[in-house]
Amino acid sequence: MVTDTDILEAVGEVADPEVPVLTIADLGVLRGVRREGDQVVVTITPTYSGCPAMDVIRHEVELTLQALDVDGRVETVLSPAWTTDWMSEAGKAKLTEYGIAPPTGRRAAGPVTVSLTVRCPLCGSPDTVELSRFGSTACKSLWRCNACREPFDHFKSL
Repeated sequence: MVTDTDILEAVGEVADPEVPVLTIADLGVLRGVRREGDQVVVTITPTYSGCPAMDVIRHEVELTLQALDVDGRVETVLSPAWTTDWMSEAGKAKLTEYGIAPPTGRRAAGPVTVSLTVRCPLCGSPDTVELSRFGSTACKSLWRCNACREPFDHFKSL
């Protein structure tokens, strides 16, 4: 019999379709696995409501359950809302290696603090400028490094 831990590890390896170096476990999108009778329920939370990657993620999780010969379903949960606090340290390191600046702060509980700089994931310089609040996806913003002149995405702290 396949254990819940086996299932959690297997579905946790599903890649994020927008940033394929990250898994749904790295992102914290995978919230858990539980049993309801003979059926396994995998719970996921999108990085933001309306995230188009969720359909692909759901399908890949379903395929993983089928490969394990597990009767299961995927449940999307919107509350509590996803936060970058749920990202693993390994996931943040993978973002940097991929050329995307990872989130640096913790989610604000009160007033939103302003970040004075985002370090360039390519050369490490703090001399960067935000070009657009929205980058290649709604969860990223577009920045440019003034030192090496290269553009890069920054994964927003949510």
